[in-house]
Amino acid sequence: MTGLRDALRAAVGERQVLTDGDLSAWQIDQRRRYHGRALAVVRPGSTAEVVAVVKACAAHGAAIVPQGGNTGMVGGSVPDASGTQVLLSLTRMNAVRQIDAANLTMTVDAGCVLQTLQEAAAAQGLLFALSLAAEGSCTIGGNLSTNAGGTQVLRYGNARELCLGLEVVTPAGEVWNGLSGLRKDNTGYDLRDLFIGSEGTLGIITGATLKLHPQPAAVMTALAALTTLDAAVRLLQLAQARLGAGLTGFEVMGEFALGLVRKHFRQLAQPLPRAPWMVLLEQSDSEGEAHARGQFEGLLEAALEAGLITDAAVAESIQQSNVMWHLRESIPLAQVEEGSNIKHDISLPVSAIPSFVAATDAALMHSFPGIRLVNFGHLGDGNLHYNVQAPVGVDPARFLRDNEHAVNELVYDAVARHHGSFSAEHGIGALKRDELAQRKSPVALGMMRAIKAALDPQNLMNPGRVL
Repeated sequence: MTGLRDALRAAVGERQVLTDGDLSAWQIDQRRRYHGRALAVVRPGSTAEVVAVVKACAAHGAAIVPQGGNTGMVGGSVPDASGTQVLLSLTRMNAVRQIDAANLTMTVDAGCVLQTLQEAAAAQGLLFALSLAAEGSCTIGGNLSTNAGGTQVLRYGNARELCLGLEVVTPAGEVWNGLSGLRKDNTGYDLRDLFIGSEGTLGIITGATLKLHPQPAAVMTALAALTTLDAAVRLLQLAQARLGAGLTGFEVMGEFALGLVRKHFRQLAQPLPRAPWMVLLEQSDSEGEAHARGQFEGLLEAALEAGLITDAAVAESIQQSNVMWHLRESIPLAQVEEGSNIKHDISLPVSAIPSFVAATDAALMHSFPGIRLVNFGHLGDGNLHYNVQAPVGVDPARFLRDNEHAVNELVYDAVARHHGSFSAEHGIGALKRDELAQRKSPVALGMMRAIKAALDPQNLMNPGRVL
């Protein structure tokens, strides 16, 4: 492979082709479940350099693994252990190419960090609405490749709904420039939607035109305590009826999940006494703080009178709002401190969530006595992070190794019975590839394989992922 390494150096410069030293930042995934070894880590600085890299790899028959911030949860962005794959890191491609305030669009490089894009939009008095816990390190190319969700899907949709156009380097080394800022363009197949969510298996996203929104005049945040998940679903219905599109966040957190935060991050204040469930609500209002507060407090008073909630706290400042959100975002970090766990990123009809949780909790605790259930997520759009922690005193890594398959089978069978999906926002990657083969319909799998074969006949783009 010396010839390929030379070709890569010619494409991007010798300093941007890494073959020696500590490459773990690129070769180990965030959850430290996948440890790969790349032929080289290549860091292009432009779309033209990506084209040159792809053509060099195609000529030598070398597979390419695209990578953004390496924050994925399903092992989709690190090389395998063969030492033959090229890791293509897009983080040097981090320019905001254009902000068109009148068109409410932003055109950017794929390697832009999500938080940077939020700040660039805010500097123009605008909002880029994609928001998730890893926003300080994840990149927009990775967000689009996995169709990331996050905390504001209820109002603004997934990454797919926030993208109007893409620039993609194909497996043949051609550039498809679809960076349109148009809301309407019925000129054939929607190629944008083909690449969004494809996890780098069909081509490499190098740029995107994103949808912006006006900044809200006021944002209100509250925590509410509840005794049941059914009450949380009814609170959601009440909030949607009273706030309409102003309801931008509705997160649910089980008591054990918040208990892990109390245990591992004692400095984080929790505004309300313990309760079986907590809901974090966010309202965005275009008319100002007084109007927003009146609506918000009216909603909570009605919920108290109806017996849906037992207590509530409304943030009185941005700092208090940040504390509330920090509690929610600290749950995954607390899980890491507690030890390895079996993660499930599932989506269900909102109406089915209480019955799913009741039945699946009982089945898991019967089959795996002592297990601890970490249940939290985006109740507003039906997405739960329904995770299983080892019993107290049991080695977490060993529990995961010995029981992951059986736990997954039980959970995913229950998801199917409740007409849900076993992958909501994290994607398939390598971790869920076999589940997809088992649970996706043969017709759907056949079409997906046909698309893959047509666009990437050499199977060079992120092989072993998704399909």
